Amino acid sequence: MDDVSRAAAGDAEAFERLYRRHVAKVHALARWLVGGNDVDDAVQEVFIRVWQKLGTFAGQSAFGTWLHRVAVNALLRRRETAGKLRARQIEDEIAVGAAMAPVRHPELQMAIERAVDTLPAGAREVFVLHDMEGYKHDEIADLLGIDPGTSRSQLHRARMLLRRVLA
Repeated sequence: MDDVSRAAAGDAEAFERLYRRHVAKVHALARWLVGGNDVDDAVQEVFIRVWQKLGTFAGQSAFGTWLHRVAVNALLRRRETAGKLRARQIEDEIAVGAAMAPVRHPELQMAIERAVDTLPAGAREVFVLHDMEGYKHDEIADLLGIDPGTSRSQLHRARMLLRRVLA
């Protein structure tokens, strides 16, 4: 019996192993989609939601794929509820450092993160989901409740704005 099956049956230790295996990726995603001081709370909410919905995991995709979808939905819902993006603070960068993979050019990463922070909400969501998380425009449209053409135009807008900011 694998950790997913054990966790779905109520095994807290198996769920903890799943948590430890996937928390860094969820944390990184939360940093991009939620930002600010809410990242840790958002990650906690994602894993509470995963624990609650674990019984619905049918195994039609990899567990990581299913968890990522649950995380994106929960993080977007949290942002929508919050009403607006909050600026990221330097303390978040330090706190996340342990969860992130080593960076060869930290100054470039920080410049990109600052540039992404300047994007309007819609352009930022589409940019993160498409260019950073690998979603297709149809999937983004479903997640955000927009037309795929709107997703494409928001991505183009985000890229143009980022070029201007990073030039």
